[in-house]
Amino acid sequence: MRKFFRITGIVMAVIILVIFGGAFYVKKFLPDVGDAPDLKIVSTPEKVARGKYLANNVMLCTDCHSNREWNYYAGPVKPGTLGKGGDVFDNKEGFPGTIYAPNITPAGLSQWTDGEIFRAITTGVKKDGAPIFPIMPHDNYGLLDTEDIESVISYLRTLPAIPNTIPESNYEFPMSFIIHTIPKKATFSKRPDENNSVAKGKYLITAASCGHCHTPFDKGTYDMALKYAGGRKFATPVGTLSTPNITPDKETGIGNWSKEMFVDKFRVYRDSAYAHRPVNIEKEIMTMMPWSDYAGMTDADLGSIYDYLFSLQPIKHSVVKLQK
Repeated sequence: MRKFFRITGIVMAVIILVIFGGAFYVKKFLPDVGDAPDLKIVSTPEKVARGKYLANNVMLCTDCHSNREWNYYAGPVKPGTLGKGGDVFDNKEGFPGTIYAPNITPAGLSQWTDGEIFRAITTGVKKDGAPIFPIMPHDNYGLLDTEDIESVISYLRTLPAIPNTIPESNYEFPMSFIIHTIPKKATFSKRPDENNSVAKGKYLITAASCGHCHTPFDKGTYDMALKYAGGRKFATPVGTLSTPNITPDKETGIGNWSKEMFVDKFRVYRDSAYAHRPVNIEKEIMTMMPWSDYAGMTDADLGSIYDYLFSLQPIKHSVVKLQK
């Protein structure tokens, strides 16, 4: 009997050692995406213009890193807050902790090198080597053209500096460990030819991370069998909203939409009167979709996204918009 307890004790000790050893390795040595590149971006007016378009209207850096006016439908960006950070993502929205959007104006990035910003955007690793919570879709940004990432950085350097000290984000267990395993090395691609509308649409929809919201998500995992088929849930004061199916299914998706209808859905938000419709978020249905930002995409780019979506296999997936 004593031999049994001795063997059991040894086995338990080994298990505990493995667990603690693994935890130590994860916290100490991950993420492992390599050093920040030795990069000094030569800015040009063309780079800044491209970066402005991407950061404001495609990748939406300035959506999450600014304050949004939730007293207006779809929460347009509050003037004077561009890039200042400070928005909070926490348990109320279903996040595992309290995550703060950092300040990406020169006031927040003045001590960061171009290479450190580049690594953060494309791999999800901060200046100090700590992981970034994947509400920022660095997995998608790491698939883009390096020229586009450099353009975004060039633009961010031109933003008015807004002093705004941001608290450190904190994560609940087990996310406090899991987050260290998420960042990965980028696998860049080249920006497609403008004449290849479907390929360009795929590139843009990746940059815009449409799949992050329009794919079911549960317990930290996307259901890739239903990619773009909608169903991701967002908690709001009036109930749980689910994102719509944007595959070309005729019954449950956008299969009956023409390209003009699709583009018009965004185009109307270029009208400030339409985009700034007052809404009582405590009593009325709201959307998380940042329509006013995406509306700044060109008709041609929106049309390419449509072309790409209609190149996909339709997925029949009914979604209940609001559950109270």
